[in-house]
Amino acid sequence: MAIRINDSQTLFTLLTAHTMYQMKVDEAGVLLHTYYGKKTAVWDYSYRIICEDRGFSGNPYDKGNDRTYSLDALPQEYSSFGSGDYRTSALKVVFPDGSTSCELRFAGAEVRPGKYRIPGLPALYWEEETGAETLKVCMRDTTGQVLVTLYYGVLEELDLITRTAVVENTGKAPICLERVMSTCVDYPGRDWELLTFYGRHVKERTPQRMGLRHGIQSVGSTRGTSSHQQNPFYILCEKTAGEEHGACYGFSLLYSGDFLGEVELDQYDQTRAVLGIHPGNFRYHLKPGESFWAPETAMAYAQEGLGNLSQIYHRAYRKNLCRGKYKTVRRPVMLNSWEGVYFDFTGEKLFAMAKEAASMGIELFVLDDGWFGKRDTDTSGLGDWTVNEEKLGCTLSELSQRIHRLGMKFGIWFEPECVSEDSDLYRAHPDWALRIPGKAPVRSRYQLVLDFSRQDVRNYIFGRLCSILDNARIEYVKWDFNRSLCDIYSAVLPPEKQGEVAHRYILGLYEVLERLTDRYPDLLLEGCSGGGGRFDAGMLYYAPQSWCSDDTDAIERLTIQHGTSFGYPISAVGSHVSRCPNEQTGRNTPLETRATVAMAGTFGYELDVNQMTGEEKQAVRRQVEEYRSYYPLIQEGCYFRLTDPEYNDGYHAWEFAAEDKSEALLCVVTLKIHPNGPSVLMKLKGLEENSIYLVNHREYPGGVLMEGGIPLPKAKTEYESFRFYIKKIR
Repeated sequence: MAIRINDSQTLFTLLTAHTMYQMKVDEAGVLLHTYYGKKTAVWDYSYRIICEDRGFSGNPYDKGNDRTYSLDALPQEYSSFGSGDYRTSALKVVFPDGSTSCELRFAGAEVRPGKYRIPGLPALYWEEETGAETLKVCMRDTTGQVLVTLYYGVLEELDLITRTAVVENTGKAPICLERVMSTCVDYPGRDWELLTFYGRHVKERTPQRMGLRHGIQSVGSTRGTSSHQQNPFYILCEKTAGEEHGACYGFSLLYSGDFLGEVELDQYDQTRAVLGIHPGNFRYHLKPGESFWAPETAMAYAQEGLGNLSQIYHRAYRKNLCRGKYKTVRRPVMLNSWEGVYFDFTGEKLFAMAKEAASMGIELFVLDDGWFGKRDTDTSGLGDWTVNEEKLGCTLSELSQRIHRLGMKFGIWFEPECVSEDSDLYRAHPDWALRIPGKAPVRSRYQLVLDFSRQDVRNYIFGRLCSILDNARIEYVKWDFNRSLCDIYSAVLPPEKQGEVAHRYILGLYEVLERLTDRYPDLLLEGCSGGGGRFDAGMLYYAPQSWCSDDTDAIERLTIQHGTSFGYPISAVGSHVSRCPNEQTGRNTPLETRATVAMAGTFGYELDVNQMTGEEKQAVRRQVEEYRSYYPLIQEGCYFRLTDPEYNDGYHAWEFAAEDKSEALLCVVTLKIHPNGPSVLMKLKGLEENSIYLVNHREYPGGVLMEGGIPLPKAKTEYESFRFYIKKIR
């Protein structure tokens, strides 16, 4: 059994293939966290908790004169504000009388087969009859007004534990939630480092690693999206941890809106990690009998380093988070029109691009922005989801039919959540946008955001999307969102409910995405938010891939995709070969290198193929054919980061290895060429030590390749790349 409970129903132990998580109800009814880490014999780890008299740390009234018992020093499973624990808390409730002191006590627990689900929110799932269990733990506040239910999903084979919290108003008057974290974990000791992923537009998810200091270190977003600037995934690891060694804990929030992750080192050198919705734009009111579900967090522990931790998340998200047809079906190699033509196109120009692309083996043509309404620039037309047939010179259905006759699939771009002020939609419904009455709105990219917390707005937009998708043969949709939320105010909610708008917006977004994927089960949906502004686990539940960054420069993408790989699978990384000089950097990079980098993702092209030379077109044909042959290895294999761009500026290398160790693909990109430079030996990973592999027509034992390495060729040109295919032959 994955979940074990002692006879007195006070000790709860959760077991995965290699990890163990434990909590215990103490004599006061407080749920204490006792252990999370490497799987050991099931034992009561509460012996590690030592109670001492702590000056200026309060003592619960029901502990009498016991000054050694203080919530301010105890490791708690789900801490609450105002209870005498002054560390960062998981829960803050404002009661009807205005007080904020909430003391939670254990009220019961039960084990259920299978994995829990969360209404209206993304969550990992488990479809088999065995292999997953749910622990439900109830805690009630001492005044009887609040019931908190903690859910733990134990996925044994995946080595993952998921968590969520449900807060119910069991009193007789309304309450207000000002903070509801999804996860709270306390650790003994201070010898940890925090690894986060920061960035900006066109420079997302750069790894940043720092030692803990006393106080709170945090990452978060109040932009209404998970954002380009921070990511709702962080790692707590030993100071000595590397790719193949050291204890590492991962925390990943399955949510696409405002988030907050905090790690606090307290006065007694204890570490607390929390993750959940950011309280900055959050005040949620509950009437008696109403409940609030927090988003899910996926927690993982790896004893063998950061690479092992990443692979846990990769497998879980590929197999038990992504859904739909393209979870398993090979995704087509696409040509996206955006960087090739931007807004400047006709139907004939698009068809000519598609025709040339088809001759090179490309399988999907995607029409990006500019096909609808009055949309020749980004200053107008957004929200008017009617085909501009005058611009195309035909109907969308006719264009789609012509492209399908080439043997290609057809896809299209939408930005359903936003609206231009210069649009028929905004002129008819200005109140549908998020804006504060009596105040000029904040524009971004000349557009405003529609109020997706409103059912009427969602219904209208969904209807417009369906009118397009029902009247043309469309197999792919790129769902974009090119700004952050601001002026977060809904015209239909009362003042006391405005603190709910940001979260209700995300729930509304998820509802539309769920309706869309239900109605069009064969549709390939790709998420996007100005590139990587909403690259999070929540979106992967609806769209199996997301555009990784608006920066398509291959050399810049190395760092972006490297950072992304820590918490997200390669199958989720939207990546294209773009033109040179690159649109964002002006850099010239060899076509083969651009392909090498794009193959570490979903692989496609984003340029005007009719401007390519005959030699380049032939190279594309080879690249497409090669990618197809590597597809299972790249999309489903184990990914290894072989270099760290922060410490190696000469070259960047990564590897895909089949889980059965039958094949591997080594990719190397040269960053700098040094005259008379040293020779480089690249050690491989994930092979069978005693099996024989073929590399460049030579045979090597797997152990030799992993310990001795492969000599890398000397680069002859700037940014030259190399791909080595390794095949087990016996």
